Amino acid sequence: MSPESPAESVAEVFISAAELLKFLRERGGQEYRAVTVRREGKGKKAVWAEVSPYLFTLRGEVVEATGPSGQTRQLSPERFLEVFGSSLFRPAEATGRMTDLGPLFGTE
Repeated sequence: MSPESPAESVAEVFISAAELLKFLRERGGQEYRAVTVRREGKGKKAVWAEVSPYLFTLRGEVVEATGPSGQTRQLSPERFLEVFGSSLFRPAEATGRMTDLGPLFGTE
């Protein structure tokens, strides 16, 4: 496979739900925006399309997930992986919103 092939670039461009959860655990209290993607089409004409934007914040062991409708749900890590386990995301981007200052001061 060449370095430009979609199969090799997927790992660099998209992250799994488990990788997103790990990312959030390392940055608890800060809100991140991540967009789900899916592959559309077949063969060489296949493209990755953005599906839905989500806002995620980890507070303690609970993931607050706000979907496209604006509704926020609190999910345990296990439930997060059940709901988003088959999803791929564009890398998460910080929104600049801090919901919990504990990570800044090393407290829980």
